[in-house]
Amino acid sequence: MPTITATRGLPALPRPGDTVAVVAPAGPVPEEQLRTGVELLESWDLRVEVGEHVTSRHPRLDYLAGSDAERAADLERAWCDPGIKAVFCARGGYGSVRILDRLDWPAMARVPGKLLVGSSDVTALHEAVGHHLGVASLFGPMIATKAFTEDPPARQHLWHSLFEPEEVRSLTAPCSGALRTGRAAGITHGGNLSVLAGLLGSGDLPRPPSPGLALLEDVTEQPYQLDRYLTQLRRAGWFETAAGVVLGSWRDCGSAEGVLETLLDVLGDLGVPVVRELGFGHCDGQLTVPLGVRAELDAEAGTLTVTEPRPD
Repeated sequence: MPTITATRGLPALPRPGDTVAVVAPAGPVPEEQLRTGVELLESWDLRVEVGEHVTSRHPRLDYLAGSDAERAADLERAWCDPGIKAVFCARGGYGSVRILDRLDWPAMARVPGKLLVGSSDVTALHEAVGHHLGVASLFGPMIATKAFTEDPPARQHLWHSLFEPEEVRSLTAPCSGALRTGRAAGITHGGNLSVLAGLLGSGDLPRPPSPGLALLEDVTEQPYQLDRYLTQLRRAGWFETAAGVVLGSWRDCGSAEGVLETLLDVLGDLGVPVVRELGFGHCDGQLTVPLGVRAELDAEAGTLTVTEPRPD
C-alpha cells in the first residue's frame, strides 16, 4: 500500500459535561424533532446551545432555515466560541453552499479546530472546513432528523464515534461487498455525490488527498443523474488520486440493480478497489464516518477501518 503523508486529523472530541452547539446551515428545521434531538444530546451529558436562528425561516424562500446571513452567523459564532467543543447540524436539505462565502474563515481559523457533525447537504461544509481550517469531521446523522431521533442504531453509532471511537474503528454493513476487489489505504474524503459535483469549479472543493479513499452516497437521484455527477467528477480529475472508492446508500435512486450497474459502469475501470453499500448516508442504521483521516479499505471483506490515532 502507498505511504500516506498527510491527514487533517480529527480535532479533540467532546467529553461529558462539554458544551456543544446546534446550527441550521441549510433547510428549515422541524421544531418537535429539534427538541427531541436536543434532549437526546443532553442525555449524553452534553450542554447544548441552540443557534439563535435555527428555527427561523428565510423571508422568501421556504426551503431555507433563515436568511443566508443568519445561518452563517450562527455557524461562525459557534465555531469562534472557545467554550463550544463541537458543532452539530440540525438537518440538511439545501443551503449550506449559500453560506460558504459569508463565513469569516480567517477568524474561524484563529480558534482551535473543533468537530463538525452532519451529512447530506452538509458535505459542502465538510469540504470547506477541511480546506480552510484543516480539520477532519464526522459524516453522520443530524440531530433534528429521524436518522437521529428515531433510529437508535444510527444514534448509538454516533455516540460511539464521539465517546468510544476505538469501538467503531472498523465500519461495515450487512450488504457491503466488493464491486471491484482489492485493498487500499488513504485519507477519507467526500460525502454526498450531487453536492460534491455542485462544488466543482469553486475554491471550496480542494484537490482530493493523495492517496485518497473517496466516499460517495446520495438520495432521490436517478441512475442517469448519478452517471452525470460521477462523470463530471471524473472529467474534473477528482478520482485521479483515489486509491479506493467507498459507496454508501442510494435511497430512492431507482432500482438497486440499475444503480449498481451505473456505478460499476462509471467507476469500474478506475483500477482501484470499490466497496458497495457500506451503510453510510441516507439509510437505516446510518454509520458515522470520519472524513479527513487515515483508513484502510478491504473490498472483499466490505470493511473500512480507521487507522488515525484517537485525538487527545
